[in-house]
Amino acid sequence: MFQRGVRGAITVDSNTKNDIECATIELLSEMINENNIEIENISFVIFTLTKDLTAAFPAKFARENFNFKYVPMMCYNEADIENSITKCLRILISYNTDKKQEEIKHIYLKDAKILRQDLR
Repeated sequence: MFQRGVRGAITVDSNTKNDIECATIELLSEMINENNIEIENISFVIFTLTKDLTAAFPAKFARENFNFKYVPMMCYNEADIENSITKCLRILISYNTDKKQEEIKHIYLKDAKILRQDLR
C-alpha cells in the first residue's frame, strides 16, 4: 500500500453552521465514495476554510457523520490571496491505498469546479 492524498473543494452558500455542515458532508461523501476510501485506511484529514467562513469547524461534522473518531484532523485558514475564490472549504485526505496517483479522483463541487481543472 501507498500513502496517497485526495483533494476536494466546495463553495459554501453562506457562513452558517448549517451550510458549513452540509458542504462538509457533501464533499466528504463524494471524496470517500469516488475513491472507495475505508475509514481505517485514513492517516489524517486537513480542512481549510477561506477567511469568510468562521461559523463552524468542519472536523466536527466529519467526526459526527463519518465515524472519524480516531482519525487525526486539523482545520486551518486558507491563505488570503487577492481575487481568489470565496466561501470555499477544501479537504485533503491522506490515506493508504493500492491505487496509483493518476487513479485518485479529486473532487471539486459547486463554484470550486474552477479549481484544478487539470485533475479532472
